[in-house]
Amino acid sequence: MQPARFNHPDFPDHALLDSGDGEKLERFGEVTLRRPDPQALWERRLDEEIWAGAHLSFVRESDRGGRWQPSGKAPRVARGREAEWGIQWGAARLLVRPTPFKHVGVFPEQAANWAWLTELKERFNTERPRLLNLFGYSGAASVIAALAGYEVTHVDASRTSLSWAAENAAASGLGEKPWRVLLEDAPTFVKREARRGSKYDLILLDPPHYGRGPAGEKWDLGAGLAPLLKGVREILSEQSAACLSTYAVGISPLSLVGALEILGEGEIEAGELALPEQESGVAKPRLLPAGFCARFMRGLV
Repeated sequence: MQPARFNHPDFPDHALLDSGDGEKLERFGEVTLRRPDPQALWERRLDEEIWAGAHLSFVRESDRGGRWQPSGKAPRVARGREAEWGIQWGAARLLVRPTPFKHVGVFPEQAANWAWLTELKERFNTERPRLLNLFGYSGAASVIAALAGYEVTHVDASRTSLSWAAENAAASGLGEKPWRVLLEDAPTFVKREARRGSKYDLILLDPPHYGRGPAGEKWDLGAGLAPLLKGVREILSEQSAACLSTYAVGISPLSLVGALEILGEGEIEAGELALPEQESGVAKPRLLPAGFCARFMRGLV
């Protein structure tokens, strides 16, 4: 049995090497990382010696985060508080930075959506479709969209994230002002755009379970998603698409389908985002669940 999922495209600068016992072993560029993953409920396939050889291992210190422990063979770029290195996805260059929250600024499972939005661009009846990236974080999707020819508006509530996105844009050769960028609470921004009569052709939403806006606005996925999507409905153009993804525990693809029905008439597809193990020495690689996703399309042939 194979549950519905979106195909993961080639991503030469990332590989899921192994997973199991609540952890995953990955390669970002030439750097290998070992970190927790609650979805890895099975046993590992690779020897402990290989796991122990990871360049960086995440050590949890509390329920609020932890630290990255470098091995003796860790390259210089992966050491210290300023650890940083770049990886490529197509023409995009994305900066990897290990954070105390175990994230590194690049979510490789989102490559399925990056490939989708790149292919989708040619199906719009306009040369430069307008794309809105809500909860844009470090800007990987915005960079890839800008490189594909979209007119991008990038919204996030964190100054740190906006700076990271700008650095990714510069590293990818997009210049100093590659898009319209706003430090803004996503629901507040959408309401204002609706009042202005603004329209977007493609809207990306990758909301966290909980969060805060720049003025202390509270975000709760369960309570806030439906009202946000009602606002999104008002700013979608006649020919349009939307992508909603989340890693929130307790949310299923069926829940996302029901949520996207708020957008009105259109086609909806839903499934899981998953990372295939690439070097486990078996013919049929395991798939590590990496969140759920639903896509809405209207008037696109």
